[in-house]
Amino acid sequence: MNIVELIFQRATAAANAVISTELRLTFGELESRMNTFAARMSADSAWPKKNRPRIGLDAPSGADYIVVALSILKQDACFVPIPAELTADERAQLTKSTALDAIVFAKSAEDFRIEPVTHDSPPAFDEAALEALNPAFIRFSSGTTGASKGIVISHETLLARITAANEGLRIGAQDRVLWVLPMAHHFAVSIVLYLYHGATTILAPASDPKVMIEMAREHGATVMYGSPYHYTMLSGQPDASALGSLRLAVSTAFALTMEVAELFADKTGLYLTQGMGIIEAGLPILNLEHAEDKPTSIGQPLKAFQIRLDDGELLLRGPGVFDAYLTPWQPRETVLRNGWFATGDIAEMDEDGCLYLRGRVRSVINVGGLKCFPEEVEAVLCTHPEVKAARVTAKTHPALGAMPSAEIIPQNAASPPTALELRKLCQGRLSAYKVPLFYTFVSELPLTASGKLRRY
Repeated sequence: MNIVELIFQRATAAANAVISTELRLTFGELESRMNTFAARMSADSAWPKKNRPRIGLDAPSGADYIVVALSILKQDACFVPIPAELTADERAQLTKSTALDAIVFAKSAEDFRIEPVTHDSPPAFDEAALEALNPAFIRFSSGTTGASKGIVISHETLLARITAANEGLRIGAQDRVLWVLPMAHHFAVSIVLYLYHGATTILAPASDPKVMIEMAREHGATVMYGSPYHYTMLSGQPDASALGSLRLAVSTAFALTMEVAELFADKTGLYLTQGMGIIEAGLPILNLEHAEDKPTSIGQPLKAFQIRLDDGELLLRGPGVFDAYLTPWQPRETVLRNGWFATGDIAEMDEDGCLYLRGRVRSVINVGGLKCFPEEVEAVLCTHPEVKAARVTAKTHPALGAMPSAEIIPQNAASPPTALELRKLCQGRLSAYKVPLFYTFVSELPLTASGKLRRY
């Protein structure tokens, strides 16, 4: 089975597939452009002459990213996105850990080159076992609390994943999805889902809220997929109310705060729907029922999924769970706990079955037997107008075992807030054991490749 073949078997050739500021492609035109590019790639002397080669893609987000990615998948190659923000060391590590056979560097579908990759040692994983899975993607976790893991998703798993997710999203040929996220991080359960279900994807520039709104209005967008950052930018536009015509606005990538949810609702009349997207499982949880009254909840599991809490840790099971971890090689069955996938997230459930994420299992600070979630403390610190960003970690304490310690990036390095100010802010919003004991002012904080705080 190949997911790309299924997409075009189902598609209406004359229907719009992708619209960007530079290019508009019907499904028929997208297929033709994809086939042309695939033929050029396979004819290139640098294209690997082997079954199911692993191909990295280094390309800017846009219509031609979709063309090239589909071309790679169409040839039964395993697609490995290479995010642009990776450092040289991170790129080298990704290339080595996936044992890439080649990298496609594509400025567009016309301007590309293929570079073969050679390695000093054999792959650190079972290559025959990987090939047997019919792999479509290898993606990497964010690595916030340790080394990133290569996550293998087969064509069959990808189909199950987008089918399950769409039971909640209900995206179809009538929909036009406004898209602003980076494709190297968001592709499999989003762009592929939209194409498979016949929707039009509107590619808007992520840094220009004015153009986002213009494109949404011009092309009649019905759905938007974005992060809280994008919704905050849009809320500041004088014509933000135009987005009130959307039927669904999904917030993803990082936690939605009450402030952003209320701001967007006030400007547009539309309540943001937060979801839990996870590389290992797709989109298993979505706040479809309580977006208005509980916007900071990730909601309830979609119809195809089950969830449970094990000492606070969120476990789930359902279709589309990843096929294997790449290095070290771990097939899905060896990772699951009696059929359940442990997400590593600490969650709480209220009386309506709505879930709230409180932190990561490995980031929890144990203060005298009480659990302190750094994310909760960071959210409070960042409400201070002079705080640009914050990271809270554990500092050893002789009596309590550990205490929270805060690193702060001030808005103005010349006049940072005082530790006393920040302590009083936390004391007014948090239990005493959650209030950081130490405050350090820094110019930057360590981040993962996807822009999340690195905890260790």
